[in-house]
Amino acid sequence: MIVSLIVAMDEARGIGREGRLPWHMGADLKRFKQLTMGHHLVMGRKTYQSIDRPLQGRTIIVVTRQMSRKLEGCLVAHSLEQAFALARERGETEVFIGGGGEIFAQALPFADRIYLTEVHTRASCDVFFPDFVLEEWVVRERIAHPADDTNDYPSTYSMLEKKGCWTYDRILIKSLLTIPFFCL
Repeated sequence: MIVSLIVAMDEARGIGREGRLPWHMGADLKRFKQLTMGHHLVMGRKTYQSIDRPLQGRTIIVVTRQMSRKLEGCLVAHSLEQAFALARERGETEVFIGGGGEIFAQALPFADRIYLTEVHTRASCDVFFPDFVLEEWVVRERIAHPADDTNDYPSTYSMLEKKGCWTYDRILIKSLLTIPFFCL
């Protein structure tokens, strides 16, 4: 299973302010929908609360520490590992991580891809994407998008893949990591 992070961030890695996106980018929202449609989308409880509904055409997995938490129309996991297991058990081929900051930080070491929207501004943010070493990633796609009536700022869409990791090998290694050591 491919683990993909999907994020829009500003020039200072800002991704949110007071539980909301700090910009309106219609083209990015359309891209987000296109990429995640038909897939499992993992997000933290706060990110889910900011959306406040399941997203049509996707299986939403909300990661929360609240053990009794039930969310209508969503799956609930109590760790990122449990969210990955749920997606894998349901036959997912590419699981998307949609935020927020804590979930991105936990998922970054497992990521095979990053679908990145660089918003060309510095917004006032209180949530940030974690530091990552760009040199560990290969840019497979890069598309510039201008500001217009439905996009507050110019942006650049990129698809990054982790260097030196072949998808099959990462799937095999990740699968082996989930097998209890006494079974090996």
